[in-house]
Amino acid sequence: MLKATPADMTRHFNAKNITIEFDEYFKLSNQYSEIVMSPAMEKSPEYKISGKKLVINLRDTLQPNTTYTLNFGKAIADVNESNVLKNFTYVFSTGEHIDSLSVAGNVTNVETGEKEKEATVMLFPLNQDSVMFGKKKPSIFATTDSSGNFSINNLHDGYYRIYALKEASPNKIYDNDQELIGFLKNPIHLTKDTSGIVLKLFKQQPEKFRVVDRNFDGDGKLAFTFNKPLTNPSVKVVYPPGVDESKYVEFSKTKDSARVYLRNMDFDSLRVAFFDNGKALDTITKKKGRKETFTRIITFRYNLDNDGRLKPGSDLQINSILPLESFDQGQFSLTEDSVPVNFTLQKDANNLKLLNLKYRFREKSDYQLTINEDAVTDIYGDKNKKTFKRFTVNKTENYGTLTIKLNVPDTTRAYVAQVLNSQKQVLRTVSMTKNTAVVLKDFLTGKYRVRIIYDDNRNDIWDSGSVKGGRQPEKIWIYEKEINLRANWETEESIDVPRESNLP
Repeated sequence: MLKATPADMTRHFNAKNITIEFDEYFKLSNQYSEIVMSPAMEKSPEYKISGKKLVINLRDTLQPNTTYTLNFGKAIADVNESNVLKNFTYVFSTGEHIDSLSVAGNVTNVETGEKEKEATVMLFPLNQDSVMFGKKKPSIFATTDSSGNFSINNLHDGYYRIYALKEASPNKIYDNDQELIGFLKNPIHLTKDTSGIVLKLFKQQPEKFRVVDRNFDGDGKLAFTFNKPLTNPSVKVVYPPGVDESKYVEFSKTKDSARVYLRNMDFDSLRVAFFDNGKALDTITKKKGRKETFTRIITFRYNLDNDGRLKPGSDLQINSILPLESFDQGQFSLTEDSVPVNFTLQKDANNLKLLNLKYRFREKSDYQLTINEDAVTDIYGDKNKKTFKRFTVNKTENYGTLTIKLNVPDTTRAYVAQVLNSQKQVLRTVSMTKNTAVVLKDFLTGKYRVRIIYDDNRNDIWDSGSVKGGRQPEKIWIYEKEINLRANWETEESIDVPRESNLP
């Protein structure tokens, strides 16, 4: 901004129009949803662009002796590169006094421990909180910077509720279970400038289970997505009769989705019940054309790395995209350096999609697996096309053993330790109440992190918080050091877990 007329922070304001001049041409985006005036006016201001100037027409009567703040959100951006003018405000007072109190702090993601940029921090006067939060966008807000910091200025003294919100499609209203939310349990009493506010973002677990998506995929399987993960889920086809006995169910690792394969597809309506730990949660109906056809092509995936290498000492796992009814080992062939070799092929007892090929694979050899046509038959009677896979065995020296010694501060408390790789995937989870050693044998070289969950209710998982219940999520501490596992090496790391009371 180069100039404002009347000037920013004007007292005894009585103008009907505000003109703000910028140093370059700009554009307005979603101005009637992004730009918020506090206190709100019944008739929203009008916004017009005139060259490099923004002209604001105030269409309502201003209250006497009141500080007004125009928060522009992300409405203003330059024309050439669409760079947003962030946290831009214009303040004036119709009286002698301009409210000048401020609130500052930072926003962190509780699960990753990282500072959260582009989060919206919102203040609601205590007498408006129950009416506005989750229903209307706030009039007092700011966006966090790249370091997760925020500052809200020109506040009146009083009691406020404070929240942080991270949205995929911002509307500044917490109205979606997938959004991240953070809050202070108790209201803040603003009588002076306040800093050091820490807000922890988390994804709130819905109280009531719900199936949010259901559909038949192109190959005929039923795909379900849940609004929250379950502990010990199960599925039952309650209608039509006789279908449930021949189904095959596959849950995701996070147990928040399911795939149901049905051998019998002769129906036009299906009713499916969902359970967790044997307790009924929901029953849904899905319709299908009785003559509807599906296309099934059997393909395979293997437990190889991105370079087509098998972990030393491992069996070759052949994962079919569809559940298998049978296989003919005679239609599988394996060569080692172009020479046919004998091997054993076994169907996995717990996974209808998995075949385990057992052979003493050697380093420095080249292998090719050939799966001939009609080698496998899926549960629908379909057979595969001919395919082959070339692979090698990774070097033993590319692996190491990592021992992590965890020293807990209080043996009357429960903790959950998680080891993560550089892609933030959880590789190992251990529950503990005393000093514990976690051994990762024959792991690929790389960098690993350790995350500690303070398991207050001793259920061996991390529990989310609840805005409605005023409950904060269980605290998480992430070891600040990356542990470097070197090739063909035994690495040992000793970690002193801090007391929960010492965490921010």
